Amino acid sequence: MNLSALLPEVATRIASVRRDLHAHPELAFNETRTSELVANYLRQLGLEVHEGLAKTGVVACLKAGDSKRAIGLRADMDALPLPELNTFPHRSRHEGRMHACGHDGHTAMLLGAAEVLVKLRDSGNFDGTVYFIFQPAEEHEGGGRVMVEEGLFERFPMQMVFGLHNWPGLPAGSIAVMEGPVMAGADRFEITITARGAHAAMPHQGTDAILAGSALVQALQLLVSRSTDPQDAAVVSVTRFHAGHADNILPETAILGGTVRSLRPEVQDALEEGVRRICNGVEATHHVQIALQYVRGYPPTINAGEAASLCREVARQVVEGDQQVLTHLKPSMGAEDFAYLSRVVPGCYVWLGNGPGEGGCMLHSPHYDFNDQIIATGIRYWVRLVETALNLKAG
Repeated sequence: MNLSALLPEVATRIASVRRDLHAHPELAFNETRTSELVANYLRQLGLEVHEGLAKTGVVACLKAGDSKRAIGLRADMDALPLPELNTFPHRSRHEGRMHACGHDGHTAMLLGAAEVLVKLRDSGNFDGTVYFIFQPAEEHEGGGRVMVEEGLFERFPMQMVFGLHNWPGLPAGSIAVMEGPVMAGADRFEITITARGAHAAMPHQGTDAILAGSALVQALQLLVSRSTDPQDAAVVSVTRFHAGHADNILPETAILGGTVRSLRPEVQDALEEGVRRICNGVEATHHVQIALQYVRGYPPTINAGEAASLCREVARQVVEGDQQVLTHLKPSMGAEDFAYLSRVVPGCYVWLGNGPGEGGCMLHSPHYDFNDQIIATGIRYWVRLVETALNLKAG
């Protein structure tokens, strides 16, 4: 029995699992049905299953041979708080929630890979331990961070960890593998300006929160254009500005909010310091009080060289021709909490092409659906990665 013989039946069954997951989306740390489905599926395969890490996380263990080598394969399970506008039979049955990022596909493909690897355990193609990591709360809530804090790598020691995300807009079944930064770190901020309100006809009797806020908006843009190396990608965006309720009153307060994104930890640190410096300067210049809440979000996702090289080798075995292994794409300024795992042990996070993104079917779109045609490629990639990483031999 080999991978090619097993894959058609497994991929068909996994597509049904994927559509079931799509129809029953669950939000961060509430993936109870999903977690139960995953744990039961893995137990039926005869795997050692551990539940409850980060509340709804699941880790399963597959051992083959005598080697002490171990790797982790991670899939995310949560959905988004978004009303689905699709009409196909497997559309979300829960109003206001949908799998708009393809985590249903990621979970299903990793289940399929576990099934195939169990059946190939005695093939001699790999020697070591595989940990299948099903992570909750990737969307905004940092489930990866919680799993690490609750002892993921102490309980399940591994030398490398790998992640995969579908990517609309890339050819279906292609695989993008980049070394170095692949996803941005993402922080957020809220700035509250407290001024002395006054009549709009007599502004000299007060201080102007809106003018101070406007100065902040402009000065924050200088952090990227004048304070950051042009070769370091970074974004500072003010996305909220709320102040006032009447045309003839200078308001007492203004509230601004936004996001700061970068591809290197050093730049992330410098941008935070810059936001604080600008707030202090505007506060002094405009005679207002400024309170800054700066919240560190996901760190940058950075692919380690050895892990990325391994994934490139595997990708070339899996896709049809080298032209579909994409190695020079620009990183995304979106964020991904796989970064919490890959900054502890070397890791690599790849993009699996989901096909054209026309018609609003990009990630986080209410029209999005995972492409079941790439399930076989995803399973094949995971299986070949295990065989290569744990035995340096593909069968």
